[in-house]
Order: sequence, then structure tokens, then C-alpha cells
Amino acid sequence: MEPILTRCGYRCDLCLAYKPNFQDNPSNRQKLSDGWFKYFGFRLSPEQICCDGCMATDPKLIDQSCPVRPCVIERGLDNCSQCELYICEKLTQRIVAYEEVRKRFDAEIPEDDYLCYIRPYENKQRLDELRLSNGKKR
Repeated sequence: MEPILTRCGYRCDLCLAYKPNFQDNPSNRQKLSDGWFKYFGFRLSPEQICCDGCMATDPKLIDQSCPVRPCVIERGLDNCSQCELYICEKLTQRIVAYEEVRKRFDAEIPEDDYLCYIRPYENKQRLDELRLSNGKKR
């Protein structure tokens, strides 16, 4: 699957909640529910875990109250890396960086856990790289 970047820099194609990913492996929904709780402290029931991705038109989203998606759309941007206000308070609510997660978790994170629960959402570095490639400062 080609990389699919969300408005805030998450990667749908890597996310177990992304509809095409869990359709092939329905057990991913329980796995993701447990992983999100373990690393981020929130739990959704497996039945709630299904996402069309925020780039879709009228999508079913995990986070209906996301402040980033409507802001980026209103500004006519593809994602936050293109915004003159980067990094704003709205994006700060959605920033995921491995080192910060590891500090909160206070232990080494197994590679499989990193790949399933952190890498898809590790957006800070991804957005910074996009900004630099577009000639903007971090």
C-alpha cells in the first residue's frame, strides 16, 4: 500500500484501524484497543475501531472531535506541514514522538509494539521533514 498521510501527519496505511488494514485482520481491532490503552492511556472498544482516514470525503473517523482536520481543510492545505502557524496548539494535541512515548512508558518498547502502536502516529518527524523539503523552517 502506498503511504497515506493524514492532515496531522499520521500514516493511515500503517494504522491497524484503517479500514483496508483491519478488514483483512479483524483481530487487529482488539490488538489496537489494547495497544492504544497501554501507550496512550485511552481505550476504545474493538467495535469502535474503524477509520476511513481523514483524507476521505465524509469519512468515518476514530476521533470525531479532532481539531486538526477541519483547520487544515479550512486553510486549503494538504497537512499541517504547509501551515504558517506550524506547530500550533491544535497540532500540539496530536503530536506523537517516539522518545516522548518511551519516557512516559518508562521502559523499552518492543519493536512489534512500536510498529503497531507508535510508528503510524509518529508525526512530528514526518511533518518536520515535509516542511524542510518544501523550503520552510521547522
